[in-house]
Order: sequence, then structure tokens, then C-alpha cells
Amino acid sequence: MEDQFPRQWMWSEAFAMLDRAERMHRQFVRPAGARPVGWEPPVDVLETERMTLVLVALPGVDPSEVLARIEGDELVVSGSRAYPPEMRTAVIHRLELPQGRFERRVRLPPGRYAAIERSSAHGCLMIALTKEA
Repeated sequence: MEDQFPRQWMWSEAFAMLDRAERMHRQFVRPAGARPVGWEPPVDVLETERMTLVLVALPGVDPSEVLARIEGDELVVSGSRAYPPEMRTAVIHRLELPQGRFERRVRLPPGRYAAIERSSAHGCLMIALTKEA
């Protein structure tokens, strides 16, 4: 069992490095004419036989104000998080939630998708992509 720990740690570190490299690449390589992006929400991508489910962490963002579209082999999720009106008169002790325009491009598993369904739960936007038969 002790042999497993270093191997798991190495895989964990490798995935973290790949994630950082991908984020840096997205930050510096933007399509021509793309609007500036302030932050990228974290996502989970799950696949079943009939659909791909993308969970986007967007606490405090109205799901009806979020755009979701497929561009080539990517799902593009974009929108904006605004400061609450109370911010104008509040004493700020800590600000950790990102504000402003966000966009996240997620490479989708191979296949064709027939429909995009959106819902929300527990601060996440859930995007269900039904696979074409």
C-alpha cells in the first residue's frame, strides 16, 4: 500500500500542472475579436451513454443570464457576476468571489449533440448535452 502513495501524489501533481498550463494557454491565446475575460469558473464534465453533463460553479449568478453554446468541439459558457447592491454601503472585510465577466471553454467528449438543457442546483449551472443517436 505504501507504494501507492507516491504514485497517486505524482498523478495528482501532474494533473494540477496540466490544469495550470491549460489555463495559462487560454489566458494568452484568445480568438481574434474576443472580449476580455475576468475569470473562469471551475467545471466538472461527466459522460454517460446518452449525454454529457457539464456542471459550472456559478454561485450568485442568475442561470438565465448565462450563455451556453457549442463551438466546434467546445462548450462555451459565458456571462457576468455583478456585485450585490449592498456593496455600495458595506464595510468590506474580505472579497474572494470573482466578479465581472467570465467565460469558460470546455472541450467536449467526441460526438454530436442534439440538444442543450439547462438547470441549476446548489450554486451550479447544470448543462445536459443530449447525444445524437
